[in-house]
Amino acid sequence: MAISRLNPMFASVSGALTKINKKSPHAADQKMILCTHRTAPTTSTECNRVFLRDLQSITRSTAPSSDELLARTRFAVVGAAVAERKSNLSLVNSDKQAFLAQKDEPGGKKTMKAYLWKVCGDAYDAEHPRS
Repeated sequence: MAISRLNPMFASVSGALTKINKKSPHAADQKMILCTHRTAPTTSTECNRVFLRDLQSITRSTAPSSDELLARTRFAVVGAAVAERKSNLSLVNSDKQAFLAQKDEPGGKKTMKAYLWKVCGDAYDAEHPRS
């Protein structure tokens, strides 16, 4: 297990510092540097970790399941519907009024984008019921 000591001006580092370009002909020679920062209370003060990963460790080994493919399709269709609805000027005022009416309700969406994702997602779910 590696421990990283950072410059004091950085409190912590979390995430990939470098990534592998999978499209590169040299992808097998590249390494991904991944840093994590633990925020849970521990007896040790060493909270930063650095990991090196190669192409094999970041490449998916199984095919996507049918549920995952359905979720990907739903995400793509709903995302396109949200983009279309945002650019449709005839719906802007009615969407804004409906958003403001539900915003302060319990369970209401706090941003317009989240509200449109809910509306378009509900419309998609009504058209494509899961069995």
